[in-house]
Amino acid sequence: MSDQSADFDPILMAVLANRMNAIVREMTNTLLKTARSAVLATVRDFSCSLVTGDNRLLCAAEGAPVHIFGSDLQTQAMCDLHDDLAPGDIFLHNDPYLGNSHAADHMYMAPVIIDGIHLFTACAKAHQADCGNSIASTYHATAKDVYAEGALIFPCVRVQKNYRNVDDIVRMCRRRIRVPEQWYGDFLASIGAVRIAERRLTELAERYGIPLLQHFTESWFDYSERRAAEAIRALPSGRLSGISRYDPQPGLPDGLPIRADVVVDGEAGFIDVDLTHNADNIEFGLNESVACATSNAMNGVFNCIDPSVPHNAGSFKRVRVKLREGCVTGVPKFPHSCSMATTNIGDRIVNAVQYAFSQLGDGYGLAEAGMGMGAGAAVISGHDRRFNGPFINQEWMVATGGPGTPTTDGWLNYGLPVANGVIYRGSVEIDESKFPMLFRSLRVVPGGAGAGRFRGSPGVDVVYGPRTDPMTVIVSCDGQVNPPQGVHGGQSGPAAATYKIHRDGHEEKLPGVVECQLEPGEWIRGVDAGGGGYGNPLERAPERVLRDVLERWETPERARDVYGVVLTTGDGGELQLDVAATRSRRAKLADSGDS
Repeated sequence: MSDQSADFDPILMAVLANRMNAIVREMTNTLLKTARSAVLATVRDFSCSLVTGDNRLLCAAEGAPVHIFGSDLQTQAMCDLHDDLAPGDIFLHNDPYLGNSHAADHMYMAPVIIDGIHLFTACAKAHQADCGNSIASTYHATAKDVYAEGALIFPCVRVQKNYRNVDDIVRMCRRRIRVPEQWYGDFLASIGAVRIAERRLTELAERYGIPLLQHFTESWFDYSERRAAEAIRALPSGRLSGISRYDPQPGLPDGLPIRADVVVDGEAGFIDVDLTHNADNIEFGLNESVACATSNAMNGVFNCIDPSVPHNAGSFKRVRVKLREGCVTGVPKFPHSCSMATTNIGDRIVNAVQYAFSQLGDGYGLAEAGMGMGAGAAVISGHDRRFNGPFINQEWMVATGGPGTPTTDGWLNYGLPVANGVIYRGSVEIDESKFPMLFRSLRVVPGGAGAGRFRGSPGVDVVYGPRTDPMTVIVSCDGQVNPPQGVHGGQSGPAAATYKIHRDGHEEKLPGVVECQLEPGEWIRGVDAGGGGYGNPLERAPERVLRDVLERWETPERARDVYGVVLTTGDGGELQLDVAATRSRRAKLADSGDS
């Protein structure tokens, strides 16, 4: 590791690093405010980044790790496939076999070329509600191969040349995507985001000069690597292993254990993650792409070290991920489908890595987080009579439980392990106005998380259905059989569940992967998995348990039976803590081994 940062003004380094972050945030705001689909304009299921001209991730800002940590793989493909990069170019790349995450993530890349030098590449990755799949869904969990999946796949093709659209590609997308105007609006928003970055980076080069910006990038990478090495050296060394079990489903009767072997070399300041001891590629759309497998493993690592370490190519040098060809956790053999590479198995990779780190001792690692893609994250589609045309949307009415940590409770809006809370939860009002649907209820589940010294966060219970015409709901819900595990005595989170509510009120439990047809008067109900707890629940401060009950995170029954906290009603009718009874109750539970 060189240390070019030693001779670079530290104040200027901070200024430029924050300026790069500001550029990515401006890209993000541009895309958020101009996108047409709800999954982008409301949910923010997209990420932006900056990559150097020689294909090293420079800045990710608040991008979702599964989207962005592999940006360099895609820009490398752009450089390898095109030897005629020029100002005004933009490329569309969604090929999971060539560095992308999965086909539904459309990555737009603009090489920023200044004075003939390819200095940076601006990247915007936007998750599509419809990418041309054979079914009306952005995901296809049961696809036997890429042909059954049916998605439009663009292996890094030029969509703008000299700042003008390549109309052939645009026409192709319009023809194959079910709601073409929605896609085209998102296309323009993504183009706008990378053009904003191109403009701002050009302005930056004009102000500081190309040599100084080049010096900055090397110095910033060196600084970031040094920070990562220091964070790893603060950990105990050890050989660790975590297993997270993917749910059984038709054709996969035993489910799928996902294993991550982790070596922490505290002395050298390196972490190795080995994902090779997993099943071969399967005939489902669950196979991990290289980008997703690598990003998810690194995501789990960075969740377990100093959070102030920058996320870029410099710090990434200290984390080495081992994959093997033909493995469900990467590298996929064509034509095995990677339709759901960003979520289900990916969530299990993040959880397995985080769980492994807990073996370093109490105070390290995390519990497992809620995973799912349940009914609250389903893809809905049908006919909208208001516009006499089709509609499709990726819902995001989820709050899959965040994991308990050594120092904090789980985060309610965690979303999914692969996203780390970056994606926003959707809006009932916006979805009801944009689509012919109604929400009957949306609530946090009291007691819906794994108990612990630091509890997980609960999921939500959501019920919705069509307004006037039939609606198709496609769900790919993991965590119904194997819920998130707790660590160090923390309890597992409650399992996810999906139900169809018939007109007579009868609730029919549905399998994890299902295409559900709803008529008006019928509803789908989804319950998210709650996050696992960290540490013995009997060690949770009784005052925190009381507050949990008052704020309806927990129930009085669980306070007594799980946490050993006895609550009484005061003269004014308020709940209060019975200190003596709590002490006695906890001693009894500890002796019985029920905690």
